[in-house]
Amino acid sequence: MAVMAKAPRVGQAKTRLASVLSPEAAAEISACFIRDMVGNIAAAAAEATIDGYVAHSPPDAESEFRAMLTDAVGLVPSRRPGLAASLYDAASDLFAAGYGSVCLVNSDSPTLPTPVLVTAARLLAGPGDRLVLGPAEDGGYYLIGLKRAHARLFEDIAWSTPAVFAQTLDRARELGLEPAVLPSWYDVDDLPSLRRLDADLFGGSGDPPIYCAPHTAAFLRAGRIGT
Repeated sequence: MAVMAKAPRVGQAKTRLASVLSPEAAAEISACFIRDMVGNIAAAAAEATIDGYVAHSPPDAESEFRAMLTDAVGLVPSRRPGLAASLYDAASDLFAAGYGSVCLVNSDSPTLPTPVLVTAARLLAGPGDRLVLGPAEDGGYYLIGLKRAHARLFEDIAWSTPAVFAQTLDRARELGLEPAVLPSWYDVDDLPSLRRLDADLFGGSGDPPIYCAPHTAAFLRAGRIGT
């Protein structure tokens, strides 16, 4: 299970949040999200057979990620630019390393309930080719789980639009795959979703139970987002 992550560099990370947080704070919260997604995978690994990775870009950022993470987390550098290529290459590289299934998750959903990751891993443990998708509320997806690296799943997709999930379903059905669909969740990439994150972490909503996201919570606790 690999987190797809860009290096949290000032001026390049979470640019839609930089105008309300400052570029430095946007980079800091991006690092918090990545660390919490990795922690969430580790929590899921207590209940399912999962190895944790970060698939990172740019490829020269290995030292930055290694400084953020424990040695137990594997690193997979990107090989080509672009989201489609990065997703396909990360899956291909992990299959080449000997894994029978691969989950790729975003770095923008730090409170994703841990049972969702456990469910994805268990669904992929079944026999035969299969696909698992976690739809994001913005029309994309926060997780894609594979038993084979199907290039077609990443072709002709209008990335960063509300059409991504629906188009991926179409590509899957072209391949004869009917995806198992997980509960929807949200990405944090603008001020409204950041405020929602703050409310989820400190408002005690708890339905469904969210991942506690300790690094993100500490960042927000130090300077709460206004309403």
